[in-house]
Amino acid sequence: MSAEAFQKQLIKRWPEAVLEKLDLVFPNGPYLAQGKSDIEDFYDPPFYEWFQFSQDYQEVSNFDNCIAYIEDYMIKHGPFDGLMGFSQGAVISATLPGLQSQGLALTKVPKIKYVILMSGGKFGGSVSKFACPKLAANAFSSPVQCPSLHIIGETDYLKESGIELLDSFVDPVVINHPRGHTVAKLDENGQKTMLSFIEMIEKM
Repeated sequence: MSAEAFQKQLIKRWPEAVLEKLDLVFPNGPYLAQGKSDIEDFYDPPFYEWFQFSQDYQEVSNFDNCIAYIEDYMIKHGPFDGLMGFSQGAVISATLPGLQSQGLALTKVPKIKYVILMSGGKFGGSVSKFACPKLAANAFSSPVQCPSLHIIGETDYLKESGIELLDSFVDPVVINHPRGHTVAKLDENGQKTMLSFIEMIEKM
């Protein structure tokens, strides 16, 4: 993915009634993507990634550097209320509130108030088989109190991992859609759920 492609997809697929409620900032990941991107037929490179998995997903590289990159970005461009991520971005966004609550990450920025996770998964999950970076070993050791909204695709190859992730959060909110590993268009029900979630955050 790239920041530009993510932004264009959201603007195209999410209604203005939702977008006007969110003041969004789109950073690129810190590393150029390795291999082929699913979106290269539709968007111009370069594409980026947040960290690297080995081919069998049993090793993770540059996770600690990624955390430092995100915190530095938040210091320079924030403050930020929440995190939103797709795919790899969702995996890492899901991990950060638990690490922050334990004083292991994002110690120099305000508390994350919510996360929006699209096509995400869980480090160390029994379904995904994703390796777990040492720093993230205890990210889900207790239920994550941070409000979360999870967008899960019926034909997404990360669907089962995304469902497994729900158990790690207290009272997760879910939007289901019929498509695969993509930034999904919000239908009427999805829009209502999203706006209700945002309203809840605004009242906090």
